[in-house]
Amino acid sequence: MTVSLKTLARNTLAGTLLAAVLPVGAATLAAADAQMSASKTIVERAAASSDHTTLVAAVKAAGLVETLSGSGPFTVFAPTNDAFGKLPDGTVDTLLKPENKAQLTKILTCHVVAAEAMSTAIAKLIADGGGSHPVETVGGCVFTAKSEGGKIMLEDGQGNTATVTVADLDQSNGVIHVIDTVLLPAS
Repeated sequence: MTVSLKTLARNTLAGTLLAAVLPVGAATLAAADAQMSASKTIVERAAASSDHTTLVAAVKAAGLVETLSGSGPFTVFAPTNDAFGKLPDGTVDTLLKPENKAQLTKILTCHVVAAEAMSTAIAKLIADGGGSHPVETVGGCVFTAKSEGGKIMLEDGQGNTATVTVADLDQSNGVIHVIDTVLLPAS
């Protein structure tokens, strides 16, 4: 019997880390963790991180601030500025143009799950699935969650793999997992 991400999402301990270590680039958000309580929304948390300025600009350009500030619950796989920097030159600037709002919205909503899923729940789904589990996103993408060396990874529709570098940043309307690669829809 397959259990969905939504089913296990609430059955985890808030604030649990799945053997994640704090790499360079995630330290600012982690440091902000000590100063921010779970009373802040996902958007407020991301806006307080100097490692997520590109993500916040993209969320604003896509008109998703109000949605991601809503009651949720949401799980957001939040790419860092460095993750956006891995995209081909000019990609971010092109996506931020008003005429590309639909494409930007699609990419961003493919980083959002309509449930609060802590890393322990995701790890259990991966284990129960024999090493992988499909993750359905708000944007209609289906990514594959896997685990390697105690770290959760997501593979997108184009074969790119993002690693969760900071897990379980519990917020008032869901949870943030920081990732090191922008996930893209299947082409």
